[in-house]
Amino acid sequence: MDTTSPNLAPPTEVPLNHALILLITSLRTVERVVIDAALLDAFQAAASEHTLAALRSDLSAFDLWCRQHRRITIPAQPEDVAEYLKARAGQGGKPASLTRYKASIARLHQLLGLADPTIAPLVKLTLAAIRREKGIAQRQAAPLRFKGAVSDIERDPARGLNLRALLESCGEDPVGLRDRAMLSLAYDTGLRASELVAVEVAHILPVTDPDAGLLSIVRSKGDSEGVGATAFLSPRTVRVVKAWQVAAEISEGAVFRRVFVRRYKAKARIPGRDLATLSGREAYHWRKSLPKPAVPARTEYSVGEGALHPGSIGPIWRAIVRRAFQNGALPDLTRDDLEYWLARISGHSTRVGLNQDLFVAGEDLAGIMDALRWKSPRMPLLYNRNLAAEHGAAGRLMRKLG
Repeated sequence: MDTTSPNLAPPTEVPLNHALILLITSLRTVERVVIDAALLDAFQAAASEHTLAALRSDLSAFDLWCRQHRRITIPAQPEDVAEYLKARAGQGGKPASLTRYKASIARLHQLLGLADPTIAPLVKLTLAAIRREKGIAQRQAAPLRFKGAVSDIERDPARGLNLRALLESCGEDPVGLRDRAMLSLAYDTGLRASELVAVEVAHILPVTDPDAGLLSIVRSKGDSEGVGATAFLSPRTVRVVKAWQVAAEISEGAVFRRVFVRRYKAKARIPGRDLATLSGREAYHWRKSLPKPAVPARTEYSVGEGALHPGSIGPIWRAIVRRAFQNGALPDLTRDDLEYWLARISGHSTRVGLNQDLFVAGEDLAGIMDALRWKSPRMPLLYNRNLAAEHGAAGRLMRKLG
């Protein structure tokens, strides 16, 4: 069996800067694969960066499995695709992820003009069997609600993990100012992580209320063609975003950027010596004999030029929660509660939290879909299914019955 690189179209037909073409040329095959560079360029131009990254990751993983099991990646055989899906399921792969892997393999064959192996009954039945065995329920990101798990968001006091406490616990240093601004805007707008990091200064617009604002959402996951949408910004958010912009000296471009922190320890000046290099007894002697450290401890901050990466949002949310807990801002949370929440918070948590607060506030499904720019009721209904059970007909009756 020949497992070398495939015979490809002449080099002039393959732009070397095309990541997808470069990946395809490395896949295991025994047949000559004809690449339509124009088609792949058109696909790359039409697809989002997230879609392209997922496709490259999925195809690389499938190719690695094929090499390890002495199978052919392109053109793939239905039995090989079925075995691959079973193998990934055995490694803990969720049905939703397996469906994506199957779609990526199908997309590869379609772009190369090859027969799609994923439409074979064997592949479909294999995936159906996995879905039946594992179930298709997906773990939902933990919600970051404004007052926590309350029934009346206007009158009930905040409790448990709540966004109000997180906002108040953010510091006044550049990291705290950025985190407060980003968290507040994320909750107001329900933006996804990729949409949040794409916010630019020019996207924040004034409204009739001089204290409030609007956010122009140029592009989103459900708006690949860039029709655009608008979200309301509360006076709270406008205020904290402005404070961050002033501190970071951001007048244009990305609003939310990386903050670099460098900490320096206090030092005393000793001719030819650094206090930090002295032994314990020597350092004690010099500290007692010298005046206050000539070089005090200090922290320096600098702000990056580009936007944060979408993958950094979840870790930032978790860091905010951890700091708030350590500072006593979440008094009714135990250490076990903290670990529970940290394991479930993601960059989607503010979106889920806003969705649930809108539901509890009595907004109808159409209003929630409009506020969060959903085209289908599936996700808002999924996010609110526990609250719907609690506040639905049966829940109301059971409370009356005691």
